[in-house]
Amino acid sequence: MLVLMQLPSSDSELVQIVDSALAGAARQAGEWLVCKPGCTQCCYGAFAINALDVLRLRAGMAALRDSNPSAAQEIVVRAEAWIAEFGPDYPGDLTTGLLGDSEADRERFEDFANDAPCPALDPATGLCGVYLFRPMTCRVFGPPVRVETAENKSRALAHCELCFHGASQAEVAACEMHLPHELEARILDEIGDSRETLVAFALLR
Repeated sequence: MLVLMQLPSSDSELVQIVDSALAGAARQAGEWLVCKPGCTQCCYGAFAINALDVLRLRAGMAALRDSNPSAAQEIVVRAEAWIAEFGPDYPGDLTTGLLGDSEADRERFEDFANDAPCPALDPATGLCGVYLFRPMTCRVFGPPVRVETAENKSRALAHCELCFHGASQAEVAACEMHLPHELEARILDEIGDSRETLVAFALLR
């Protein structure tokens, strides 16, 4: 599995910058950004997470075990059920949880567990059980952010499909959320692990 180490102290700076950027984008967007507690649009579908996300999720699970052991156990049960259901088609190593990095693995991952709810999602409340420790992909979902397109490798603006209805391209662009990619890359370099996995595996380690 991915690195076994403590969450770097610099992650708090990264989280603070990202959360501040999200707040700023939300203020700029106003009613165009409809994200709110209980909206679970971003909680379905598998996505890759990096080693820093893994460490953050582990810290979140440790904190939850201390504060609410039963809630932590419910997440573990959901994560185990998730892997049992989708594991047979996982394009990676079920023992380590690591995603495969071959072209065939990447192609298979495009259609893998696209409609599956995240194990951290509480189906009764529609809330994330480790919200304060969620991966970066979760933290930036909603506002317009730059993503790499497969067609020409350029970075286009993308946002939640539920948001910005009626907004022009210029109005969407004015709400862009700028992300500290360089800082995250530096922290990952410090960790020294470029491999990826999924949330379900990270919650169990």
